[in-house]
Amino acid sequence: MSNTTSNTSTSVDSEGDMFVTYYPLTLVIVGTLLNSCTFAIFWRPTFRDTSKRPTIHYMRTIAIFDILMLYGWNLDHYLSGAHGYTLQAYTVPSCKFFSFLNYFAAQVSAWLRVFVCLDRYLSLSRLHKTWFSQSKNVLIIIAGIIVVFTIINFPFFLFVCYYNADGTVNTDSHLYEVYPTWDFMNLGLYNCAPFILMVIFNSGVIYHLIRLRQTSTVQNSKIQHRSISITLVITTFLFLIMTIPGTVAYAFFSTTASVVALHAFDAILYTYHILSFPIYMITFTEFRREVIGVITCNKWRNTQPTSGATKSTAAK
Repeated sequence: MSNTTSNTSTSVDSEGDMFVTYYPLTLVIVGTLLNSCTFAIFWRPTFRDTSKRPTIHYMRTIAIFDILMLYGWNLDHYLSGAHGYTLQAYTVPSCKFFSFLNYFAAQVSAWLRVFVCLDRYLSLSRLHKTWFSQSKNVLIIIAGIIVVFTIINFPFFLFVCYYNADGTVNTDSHLYEVYPTWDFMNLGLYNCAPFILMVIFNSGVIYHLIRLRQTSTVQNSKIQHRSISITLVITTFLFLIMTIPGTVAYAFFSTTASVVALHAFDAILYTYHILSFPIYMITFTEFRREVIGVITCNKWRNTQPTSGATKSTAAK
């Protein structure tokens, strides 16, 4: 009986290790493809007029940062399990860059979603565009978010990562204790503060969506915001549900929880960053129409005869 139990336990552990090793690679491949498609679709003619819908600027930028998210710790989970090394601990330059990227990309991604929620709330609650809803100002906000979190995480390039006496890379700092201090800070910047603001703004969005549904006479300018608002409410709530457990686990239980459990929480977190495309397809009518249009247009072109062939056939 003890041998049977031992074999079963080993089998379960092996399956868990295989999952946390190869699932991140799947996320990298699938996520890169889906987010690249999302980015490309948002440059189609339907979404090109950002003066009417400046929210598209946020959605394009989120697609880029969702790709960047997958090439940090997520990719390292695969490399450590399959090949025995990580990019963060490979060389000092790679350590500095990926230590920066892991926090920078996550925090920018979260705060872009915060301002998406603010944009949706203002679009539904105000009759006229505010400063936050103008295309040029949205680009300024996006640039400001990127600059702020570059500055916050810039110490990684200055003080963090060095070679130990035996030639291995140390991901900490000579001057101060980076971990778990930075994990606590990341919990606040990536989850807690965005969580509070997203809940506040989304509550306002939901309230105005309910009023919009119940009101028989509504402004056309508000009707056009309805579909995209529902889509973005869903994506931001999923962000809160899927990212908080992993961040909390690494901030408070990184030394006590098993590696498999921590990587499993990370798998949930990074899965969120490949979901934009399917969510848009299900809930965002214009996005779905554009995707179907691209597919069917290509098929139609492939089945049509050339102009020369058409004329020849007509002549016969």
